[in-house]
Amino acid sequence: MAPLRIEGYVIVSAEGMLADARNVMPNALKFDGDAKFFSAALDRADMIVHGRNSYEDQPNSPKRRRIILTRGVKAFAPDPDNPKATLWNPAGAPFDAACGAAGVKSGTVAIIGGPVVFGMFLDRYDTFYLSQAPHVHLPDGEPCFPGVTAARSPQQVLAAHGLQPAESEVLDPAFDVTVTAWRRNRQS
Repeated sequence: MAPLRIEGYVIVSAEGMLADARNVMPNALKFDGDAKFFSAALDRADMIVHGRNSYEDQPNSPKRRRIILTRGVKAFAPDPDNPKATLWNPAGAPFDAACGAAGVKSGTVAIIGGPVVFGMFLDRYDTFYLSQAPHVHLPDGEPCFPGVTAARSPQQVLAAHGLQPAESEVLDPAFDVTVTAWRRNRQS
């Protein structure tokens, strides 16, 4: 059986923020090119993982198997509101057990946020897709990872956890929105 492949996805402002001061992703961070990239990636994933305030709100969202982090269950439990979702409390069970409860033991797992969820997987990502909107400014916003500050960028956080920048792609040339795949070298 192939192991789980962990991939992360986020779009951030020039300051590395994924949401505004109200903890809401503003329309200013929504770009068609990034939305298409993100949607295609999630369509290929075997499972989505996110916190209770994160979701992708796309036409295929109801079809996707997912794990939702919560403190509302002891370890893990079926989501009574979504037959494709498993609720997981990281304090009560390891991630691999939650994946087993969700029916996913191999394949690609897409981590889509928020910051606490992204932070939990910093040492497990095989690839993290960091999209950047350099002309969007959210100086008082919510950072994408724990440890992102005015003095420490998302790229520095990813590098500190063993990920290296690889290929980049322009997602929206009119606004200079790009995505860079940060990959873990498993050879060392």
